[in-house]
Amino acid sequence: MSVLLGVVVGFLAVRFLLVTGRDILAAPTLERTNYRDRTLPTAAGIFAILAVLVVEAGRSTLGAFGMGDEPGVNAARPLVLFACIGFGLLGFVDDVLGSGDDRGFRGHLRALASGRITTGLCKIIGGAAVAFVLASQDDFITGKRLLADAVLIALAANLGNLLDRAPGRVIKVGLFAWLPIAIVAGTGAVGVAIAPVIGAFAGLLPEDLRERLMIGDTGANVLGAVLGLACVLEIGRGSRNVILIVLIALNVAAEVISFSKVIDRVPPLRAFDRLGRER
Repeated sequence: MSVLLGVVVGFLAVRFLLVTGRDILAAPTLERTNYRDRTLPTAAGIFAILAVLVVEAGRSTLGAFGMGDEPGVNAARPLVLFACIGFGLLGFVDDVLGSGDDRGFRGHLRALASGRITTGLCKIIGGAAVAFVLASQDDFITGKRLLADAVLIALAANLGNLLDRAPGRVIKVGLFAWLPIAIVAGTGAVGVAIAPVIGAFAGLLPEDLRERLMIGDTGANVLGAVLGLACVLEIGRGSRNVILIVLIALNVAAEVISFSKVIDRVPPLRAFDRLGRER
């Protein structure tokens, strides 16, 4: 399956799930208020995960019958699927069970110091564990490289969560970040593997922008993690180090500044952030 076809199939799969899964989004358990105090269903990123799962099942089945890659040929595909399911599950738990009272690393650590384990802390620890599993599946080099790559994946996932503060923001940033990865990956294994994920989130963008749903940490976690995984699998060591430094800086900065305030103060960022949104 080509990259373009993968994007299109992922897009169509999630659109079909949105149409047929309206009753799921209407469940009271998923109701949350957004930044404008509108009540919307959250955790809609689960539809992207289901879309990717369906597409992967289809690709594997067709490949077994000689239509496309044989199962097992593209080692990146099961890694991407595991990233979607692993990070998606952790995000879903936080979306549905989290109280939202303890935010950021410091908030979760304060809760831990007082004897409470938050869903956010579970997401952080679980995300780190998933990231280590993912990083260890590529060509192993050294323990330091494994640590660096795992941190890169985990921080990319967390950055997705941090950016998910306005309609469509994290998906637009994710699609923008995917472009250079797509150029580097081309039609290779990694480019093909992540294509349905990109298509699925692109399919959620119209509803996200129009404030009909929120992808929640379920979606933001996954999109960030998959892009981080793509960097680990496809981009050279030196460039990965630069990306890791940038991710560390952004995650640390988020503890002391508001990304939304910074975006509102910078005209090009503000214009990009509001593109397609309701005024």
